[in-house]
Amino acid sequence: MKVLVTGGTGFVGSRIVHALRAEGRDVRALVRRPEHATHLASLGVEPVTGDVTDAASVAAAAAGCSHVVHLVAILTGKPHDFERVMTLGTRNVIAAAKDAGVERFVLMSALGTTAATKDVTPYFGAKWSMEQDTAMSGLEYAIFRPSFVFGRGGALQTFMKQVRYAPVVTVIGSGQRRVQPIWVDDVAAHFVRALDTPTAANKTFEIGGPDIVTWDDLYRTIAKVLGKRRALAHVPAALATAGARLTQWLPGAPLTTDQIAMIEAGDNVVTNTDAVHTFQLPLVPLEDQIRRVA
Repeated sequence: MKVLVTGGTGFVGSRIVHALRAEGRDVRALVRRPEHATHLASLGVEPVTGDVTDAASVAAAAAGCSHVVHLVAILTGKPHDFERVMTLGTRNVIAAAKDAGVERFVLMSALGTTAATKDVTPYFGAKWSMEQDTAMSGLEYAIFRPSFVFGRGGALQTFMKQVRYAPVVTVIGSGQRRVQPIWVDDVAAHFVRALDTPTAANKTFEIGGPDIVTWDDLYRTIAKVLGKRRALAHVPAALATAGARLTQWLPGAPLTTDQIAMIEAGDNVVTNTDAVHTFQLPLVPLEDQIRRVA
């Protein structure tokens, strides 16, 4: 087995690559900038320079691979950026996988991606297109829709920084929307297991951690673990959106209008137990996730 990973230098991708190598799997990583692949190379990964928007480079990277893990996505940009990188980029990866005779194609989507939300933001729309193109590709596939992925260097650290340094923590909206954060290494374990689990074929899995909390409870849990006493201040979504519209293009902007729209789109929780029954993996509880980053 040789696994091509796209997005292998990213937050989740690097952990998936690490998990694959820990099992002795042969891994090739498509990387845009070779200088960012030094750590992967140290793990015994074969880095190949290319970009999902460049069909020829993707085809060259996929040649000789038996499996593909496709992770590339963007969080911010213009609508045409999401179309170019995520929708069209995925079509390039699918075409390359088919030409290479890949046995299974594993795709990273996002919890909240549905036919009903595809018009909420360009991100959801692109994720929906990626899922549809994968399902109709003729390839054997598995699709994952994770809830918020927590780990060192991700969103959790941003939330923890708020709680650690701000005497009053701002929460978008009512704070009653629910989320189900999952530890990044648990996500990686699902992807690795999906490569050759027969019952995972041609299915879409929602994955989340063992704890479901409201946004208010998430911040309270972080405060508890950090030993902080913090008040919560709720900012109406409309007001937050107006502020984000003015600042979202600045470097380091905390939120975009699209991210606020996705928070307000509904609960970000798993609606079935398919992944639990199929993969039977242990999951890190929320408080332990926070402790690991603290």
